[in-house]
Amino acid sequence: MTVERSILLVVGLVVLATVLLAAYHNINWLWVTGLLGAHLVQASFTGICPVVMTLKKMGLPSKPGFA
Repeated sequence: MTVERSILLVVGLVVLATVLLAAYHNINWLWVTGLLGAHLVQASFTGICPVVMTLKKMGLPSKPGFA
């Protein structure tokens, strides 16, 4: 598992979890989904993502592209 694939897994799990929580618990959980989307836009411009930095510190290899 590489950093690039791991970040997709983490983001996907958070989105699914917050949507399910919004559907079955409280609609306000969608704020987390919205903040995650805003952070993804911000990270695309700045290249700064705390989750990616954490995954790299955990020793996951980085591989360009999705080959």
